[in-house]
Amino acid sequence: MPNTFGLNRTLGGAIGVIALVSVLSSGAVLATRNQLQDATDARNRSNQLVRGLDAFRTAMLNQETGLRGYLITGRESSLEPYTAGRPALDEAINRLRTLIGDDAERSHLLADAVTAARVWQADIGETAIREAANPATRPDAVRIEAEGRGKQFFDTLRGKLAAIDTLEEHTRAMQAIRVAQAQRNESLALWSGTLLTLLICIGIGIAINRLIVRPLVRVMSFVEEVGAGDLTGKLKMRAGGEVGRLATTLNTMVSGLSDLARTNRAATSDLNAAAAEIRASAQEQAASVEQQFAAVQETAATMDEITQSGAQTAKRATEVIATAQATAQTSRQGLRAVSDTAKAMDAIREQAEAVAGNIVSLSEKTQTIGDIIETVNDISERTHLLALNAAIEAAAAGESGRSFAVVASEMKLLADQAKAATGQVRGILGEIQRGINTSVMLTEEAVKRAAAGKTRSDTTQRTIEEITAKVEEGVQVFQQIVASTNQQQMGIEQVMGALQNIRQASQQTAAGTRQVEAASANLTELSQALIALAERYRH
Repeated sequence: MPNTFGLNRTLGGAIGVIALVSVLSSGAVLATRNQLQDATDARNRSNQLVRGLDAFRTAMLNQETGLRGYLITGRESSLEPYTAGRPALDEAINRLRTLIGDDAERSHLLADAVTAARVWQADIGETAIREAANPATRPDAVRIEAEGRGKQFFDTLRGKLAAIDTLEEHTRAMQAIRVAQAQRNESLALWSGTLLTLLICIGIGIAINRLIVRPLVRVMSFVEEVGAGDLTGKLKMRAGGEVGRLATTLNTMVSGLSDLARTNRAATSDLNAAAAEIRASAQEQAASVEQQFAAVQETAATMDEITQSGAQTAKRATEVIATAQATAQTSRQGLRAVSDTAKAMDAIREQAEAVAGNIVSLSEKTQTIGDIIETVNDISERTHLLALNAAIEAAAAGESGRSFAVVASEMKLLADQAKAATGQVRGILGEIQRGINTSVMLTEEAVKRAAAGKTRSDTTQRTIEEITAKVEEGVQVFQQIVASTNQQQMGIEQVMGALQNIRQASQQTAAGTRQVEAASANLTELSQALIALAERYRH
């Protein structure tokens, strides 16, 4: 078996480099994806905290609205917002505590806001409801609400919640920077890995063409020239490894054939001269058997020439089979390398598609948040209109409607604040949506590039498969040629045996002079055949 250590080392190193680059690229993409996921989770927690603060404010406003409605109308149904706001406040507080966790500053601010809310519930809400239930003490309940202590508590909790909002605004800004950086890192890792893999594949293709294909083409051209009879050339090749050894062996073989041709030509010339002299002296005595024996000798010479030519053909076919088998083995190794490259490109494309799916899911979630903001904005506008109507009614009521005017003013202020907040959130969501759209476009482009790389690798794989099939087909044809040549050799040997029998019969019936003539004729024909054979090769 030929030594293919050089080719194995070259192709194995190329496959190892491709595998290493694929592993490093996958690791880099996975790391950047984890960074992006962490930043996204942190931003989601911050958004949930902001919604929890809004729920806290909404629950307190509902309680205040229900209390004032009950004090104004005296109907139990007016207490429904107050009753619903208490469990909503408890739920919002528990959720905020869970989201804040161990953050000391936010926990302290939330505790102050909760304290103000609980004190308002105990000192203002519950006391006013209890006093308003008795007609005799109802004016005291109205006075409790009108004194303004409740507004102080609300101002306190609004300030604390606003402080938490300010902290979260800074946190969201930092998180947005983290998300953008993680997205850039992920895109850079993906593109870098794809580009590096493509460059390595191109380099491997160039190396295979330079180290294997081109030298083999030169070797085949040189073998064709030798087969045509040109022994003057020499295969000049600097390639190492198996191809270099093949070139050295062919040069040695051609040099030996050239020496053999020169020797045969000189010996044949001498032999031809001696045979001519013998034939001239015995020609007069061997006239009767000349024609028969000459025909036998001519046939024997032709069979001998055919035998030698068949042996050379079989030898060359065997050498070509060995070369073609080595070429087929190399083609199969190249086919495996291209197949591994195609698998790596498929893995890159699947990872890019997974990233695109995650980004589209995130876009759908931001759309849901936008719908919620539209709902909040609509509620703020309706509250603003309700506050305007309440202010008009309070103005019409005169002095007795002053407390109701305070309620209307607070409702208008809350509506304005809610509308401004929804505007800010809408702007932030717009920026997030644009960033997501950009990421989707980049990811789709990466998927297209990976698909194009896969198409090129598939084309290369099909080409190598066709080359391998052609080489294997050539090996089978040469094997058939060798088998046919062996069968011809056997037939020629049988013919030669028959000719020997004819020669013996003719020798028994010929006289001594005819034997001399036969020997001279044999030598003449043999020398001519050798001269003709030697003339085929240039040296």
